[in-house]
Amino acid sequence: MQRLQAFKFELMPNGEQQRLMRRFAGSCRFVFNKALALQQERHKAEEKKLGYAALCKVLTKWKAQPQTLWLNETPSQALQQALKNLERAYKNFFEKRADFPRFKKKGVSDSFRYPQGIKLDQSNSRVFLPKLGWLRYRKSRDVLGEVKNATVSQSGGKWFVSIQTEREVSQPIPTGDDAVGIDMGVARFATFDQSLPEFDNKDHIAALNSFKRHETALRKAQQAMSRKTKFSNNWKKAKARVQRIHARIGNARRDFLHKATTTISQNHAMVCIEDLQVRNMSRSAAGTTEKPGRNVRAKSGLNKSILDQGWFEFRRQLDYKLAWNGGWLVAVPPQYTSRTCPCCGHVSADNRQTQAQFLCVECGFEENADVVGAINVLRAGHARFACEVSDAVRSPAAGTHRSDSGAAQCRA
Repeated sequence: MQRLQAFKFELMPNGEQQRLMRRFAGSCRFVFNKALALQQERHKAEEKKLGYAALCKVLTKWKAQPQTLWLNETPSQALQQALKNLERAYKNFFEKRADFPRFKKKGVSDSFRYPQGIKLDQSNSRVFLPKLGWLRYRKSRDVLGEVKNATVSQSGGKWFVSIQTEREVSQPIPTGDDAVGIDMGVARFATFDQSLPEFDNKDHIAALNSFKRHETALRKAQQAMSRKTKFSNNWKKAKARVQRIHARIGNARRDFLHKATTTISQNHAMVCIEDLQVRNMSRSAAGTTEKPGRNVRAKSGLNKSILDQGWFEFRRQLDYKLAWNGGWLVAVPPQYTSRTCPCCGHVSADNRQTQAQFLCVECGFEENADVVGAINVLRAGHARFACEVSDAVRSPAAGTHRSDSGAAQCRA
């Protein structure tokens, strides 16, 4: 099977190369915004949207115009890639996977991509990029496979290169032989259906709360930046300080998620999680002028905590890492997982009278509410996986009940 994998490294460019990279990123941003404005003008004039091939012809005309001759200094393939990104943004919008494309802003996600022409010298930790030449990078691991493309990006005042490769690998076999159910939360980042030895015999992973840890420092840095004259040298220094804090928050969160997902995927053949709709769960409760929301401040704090956990990224990493290790990821509906008794199957909101404690009003079973949710998620995952394999129709409550004998033992 073929595996696509990206390897990201920090670049160590000289002054001239940094200036060129800023210029290339600015040119790609200009082309993206200009093409987006053109598409909007055609839409207002009730004309058909231009495709990628037609936009490339328009790009050629832009590069020949006297006022935009500076576009020729940027690699043409990077400018064409900006048009591909716009085409993909429109496709994601029409397929309801993203919002309508927005104009790019300077200093926010500055990047450009080389789809070809990249050379790699791993023995000397160097990479060759067209019109930039050889650049040294901080080598942290070997790049495996054939190089397909490279993306240069800026974050926190530093430049990085992400090299995507393709290679043939044998069909993986799961190293772990058991399944685990995971209940996601805010107080506890992830709770398992049982204690796991790879996490020091604990039944949960404590939340990192990366944003919350740096929130005070970030607020002070943003307040200091707001007092500076915009675009002055002191304002630029204050802005760089804010960007460094944001980069620190993101790096800590990514490191935490990668370590957790790697450990889980290497020790379990099947992982069952809740199919959480994070976008809906973190939607604002402010409402409208006619119908204002209620408990807006409390909901805002909850939304901030939910987004600080990185649930979607956790699921995304689990998905591809389990596939790389030969495992399976099963997502189950989250309804009633924390209200269903794992012993007798009784479903009631009264079973969970507090956030942390579960007490069945039918049989008296008592346990941590998150552990109960993880148990029910695991059972629902087993039922869903079995039905998918056998192509059978799954009951909405499948996997949330034990056998009659097990329930009798719990009551006893």
